[in-house]
Amino acid sequence: MIPWVQLDSAKTPDGGQELRLKQRGAEFSIMLGTNELMNSRLSGSEQALARLSCDRIAGRRHPRILIGGLGMGFTLRAALAELPDDAGVTVAELVPAVVAWARGPMAGIFAGSLDDPRVAIREADVGQVIRSEPAAWDAILLDVDNGPEGIVHKGNDALYRLAGLTATRAALRPGGVLAVWSQGPDAGFTRRLKQAGFAVEEVNTRANGKRGARHVIWIASNGPRS
Repeated sequence: MIPWVQLDSAKTPDGGQELRLKQRGAEFSIMLGTNELMNSRLSGSEQALARLSCDRIAGRRHPRILIGGLGMGFTLRAALAELPDDAGVTVAELVPAVVAWARGPMAGIFAGSLDDPRVAIREADVGQVIRSEPAAWDAILLDVDNGPEGIVHKGNDALYRLAGLTATRAALRPGGVLAVWSQGPDAGFTRRLKQAGFAVEEVNTRANGKRGARHVIWIASNGPRS
């Protein structure tokens, strides 16, 4: 069996943990301690995050999309495949090393998507981007943790609390969509989404097509309050 080789590492924003980029043959993995955050062989649910979101805003002129977390670019690439030529996609990535990995050892996976004229990369906290631009986005896609709890960056906890969800709803244009990826269900998070005024749908998906681990995507629409 081909062994894993560590290519690089980077501290998390709080300096308390370490992200590690590993490679085995053509396969890549990003680890946080002993926890695998993502793997280049498992992209189904990340792609579903983009497709489900873009489907909800189909037909809009000049749609603006905010993606929280660059990862291995699967959500970005899937979104670009669905969006029109006049779309604008901003990716907020807090860890500069992740952007460097995307342009370096993982460039083949990204397949030129970072150079798409519709794409802008911001090395910034997605929460700050959300709070700085009210009524700016048609869709906000969050895949910055393994679920609605700050893992890579404890500051992300604020994204999933009621105040953070209320701020995210304010950052969406009328009829906009918030989509959140998770490795599993969370009834408390569903409840907070509804309390923030979202119409909520939970979609079960797989890590790799019809196979692999079951994941959850929340599709929260910025519709009229009930």
